[in-house]
Amino acid sequence: MTSITLTAQPRLRGTVEVPGDKSISHRAVIFNAVAEGSARITNFLTGADCLSTIACVRALGVEVAQDESEVHVRGVGLRGLREPVDVLDCGNSGTTLRLLTGLLAGMPIFSVLTGDASLRSRPQRRIVEPLRALGAQIDGRLAGDRAPLAVRGSSLRGGGYRLPVASAQVKSALLLAGLGGSGATTLSGRIDSRDHTERMLTAMGIDLQIDADQITLH
Repeated sequence: MTSITLTAQPRLRGTVEVPGDKSISHRAVIFNAVAEGSARITNFLTGADCLSTIACVRALGVEVAQDESEVHVRGVGLRGLREPVDVLDCGNSGTTLRLLTGLLAGMPIFSVLTGDASLRSRPQRRIVEPLRALGAQIDGRLAGDRAPLAVRGSSLRGGGYRLPVASAQVKSALLLAGLGGSGATTLSGRIDSRDHTERMLTAMGIDLQIDADQITLH
């Protein structure tokens, strides 16, 4: 048996680089894809899920260059996404599927999103039904509860939705759909999930009004 002896030290010194965050990495690529101009993303998490997001964004006509943990995105603007010529493969990434479903619901293009066997077995109704409530045209297996999901994008009407449970992915999908809407989108109810999306969209110049009990995208 190998033994290890630990000796107490009065204090620790050194520098630790925090690994990239998966949720932020997904959002950084998607948000900058529909922004104006070029962006440099550092400390990008190069896991399979985030690489699926890059692949899907490229298929939508966005130029993305990756050099290890640094990613460069040339944004095409809110109306600049290109209709994909093939199905968007989200791999095993539920975040990729759900956030892009929200974004594409408000864009004037047709797309189909799918993934591996595991992703195709996961319920998607919690994303699809709120988006449909805002006017999104989404279909899929089991009445839209399973991928592949077919999204016929259009300019959505503004409106409100009350979140019955806290979910950062549902909240993010609805806010992304609202970017393509014709009026204000207001979310209420359980908005107390992680707020990566709100922080990042606000930092990028999106007009978000964040109150204790609701979020309004103008």
